[in-house]
Amino acid sequence: MASDAVEIEAGGRAVRVSSPTRVIYEATDFSPEVTKLMVAEYYVAVEEGLMRALRDRPVALERWPKGVREGMVMSTRADSHGDAFYQKRMMRGAPPYVESTRILFPSGRIADEICMTEIATAAWAAHMGAITFHPWPTRRADNDRPDELRIDLDPFGTATFAEAVRIADVARELFAELGIRAFAKTSGKRGIHVYARIEPLWTFTDVRHAAIAFARELERRTDGVTTAWWKEERGDNIFVDFNQNCRDRTIASAYSLRPAPGATVSTPVSWDELSGLDDPRAFTLHTVPGRLADHGDPWSEIDDVEHSLSSLLELWEAQLAAGLGEMPFPPEYPKMPGEPKRVQPSKARRDPSEE
Repeated sequence: MASDAVEIEAGGRAVRVSSPTRVIYEATDFSPEVTKLMVAEYYVAVEEGLMRALRDRPVALERWPKGVREGMVMSTRADSHGDAFYQKRMMRGAPPYVESTRILFPSGRIADEICMTEIATAAWAAHMGAITFHPWPTRRADNDRPDELRIDLDPFGTATFAEAVRIADVARELFAELGIRAFAKTSGKRGIHVYARIEPLWTFTDVRHAAIAFARELERRTDGVTTAWWKEERGDNIFVDFNQNCRDRTIASAYSLRPAPGATVSTPVSWDELSGLDDPRAFTLHTVPGRLADHGDPWSEIDDVEHSLSSLLELWEAQLAAGLGEMPFPPEYPKMPGEPKRVQPSKARRDPSEE
């Protein structure tokens, strides 16, 4: 073992962490600095909540091997020279306990992705520079049938976290009318995520349509909401990102760290707690383990019921009948059936070709 490496205990396994003193997050005015060892130890400490969110799911790793610093950027398809990247395929040399599961990308290509089956895998991923876990909304028994509906409330322009809180409560009421019990978490940045467990009976396309139907109804019910896919049309509103329900589109899991100053955490909250929350930066690597140990996981009952999507799909059909059709897919997708032209409205007149 290298002299600068240490071992930590994770679910009965010894997990090696190299460069344990490397600073991953610098200190801020609301949070001390965080080392690589602290990241690994954090994930072990929140095992109960983290594994509830990740167990048996394909998981993409968001890796920041140099740490999180101002000015650092993610690698993209157009520019692979960023400081961080998404690991979507199983790495060579992984320990024997790190399992994988077969996934299908929108392009039709297949791959083996890490499947989170035990907390030692999360600790090992932290050793590999991962700070955020991005699970699929499926379990490995069937990676073509989601068991989660995800509503991503993303403040755009000058829209605030407080506005996202208000709209999340409207979303809760709408879910309740549909007979669905929903659960909320902070995004770890400015937004809020609302989840519901669903029966794994529907395709990704069905679940996406259910999300579009929900988003449009939310937009109809209250001000400050937009379903506009093109950024130039969103204004200062809360954007409901329906495309987060597409195949291979993922959201940071509950209890995941985020690449933001202070090592903030995407943290499950009760609806009562969310209504009084004004600063999600209260939830960090330093505060969340104690919160979980003292008060338990607000999502402890999320797996108790699997809901039907029938009511939302009926709403989708009603919207189609009213002339509200398909919405644009993410740019990495091939042209999809019924999809409108994939071009920014401001460019449509001078360049009507599809992107």
